[in-house]
Amino acid sequence: MTAALDLDALDFATGGGLVTVVAQDASTGAVLMVALADREALEHTIATGEMHYHSRRRGLWRKGLTSGNVQLVQSLSADCDGDAVLARVHQVGPACHTGDPSCFGSAALDADIVSTVDATITARAREPSVRQSYSRRLLADRNLRLKKLGEECAELTVALADGDAQCAAEEAADLVYHMLAALRAVGVGIDDVRGVLARRARLVHIASEAAASQDTR
Repeated sequence: MTAALDLDALDFATGGGLVTVVAQDASTGAVLMVALADREALEHTIATGEMHYHSRRRGLWRKGLTSGNVQLVQSLSADCDGDAVLARVHQVGPACHTGDPSCFGSAALDADIVSTVDATITARAREPSVRQSYSRRLLADRNLRLKKLGEECAELTVALADGDAQCAAEEAADLVYHMLAALRAVGVGIDDVRGVLARRARLVHIASEAAASQDTR
């Protein structure tokens, strides 16, 4: 887990001793569930590395105590008002009591589908070699994945040249998948790509602010 949450900085008073906790999949960014927590629940969460919540009906409870669908904490961070906490977790099994991955249905899972695909490819890389899925074939065969990456680039280029929007979307999806597989094979994930884009965006922002400052002088 990253640096511990400062419980003294949280505003428990506004919520009658409780704060709202939003549980988010640390790999995909999908919102899994929303629950309440008091100071005791968050203290148990920090101490054990597993999410604990507070129910007005049953008091302190550990997520997955009976089902085994625990939430392993990756990070905890408060919002600007200190009355809500974002918990980025590794969810074991489904998050919802209905058996669905998220309490918010498929819309939450589709929020960052690229991260979901990346997480699936990463999971395939960890599977026993006896299971030869297509992703595992790509990860194991450098020539195959580079060949497929080149083919998908060419097919997307043709679709764009033809002005075929539907075909372009399909080919772009194929290209993204094969790109993620090729990146994963050399140890690069979608978060690494996001990091590069974020750094570049910050540099552009800094440059824009500097230019604006010069204009006002």
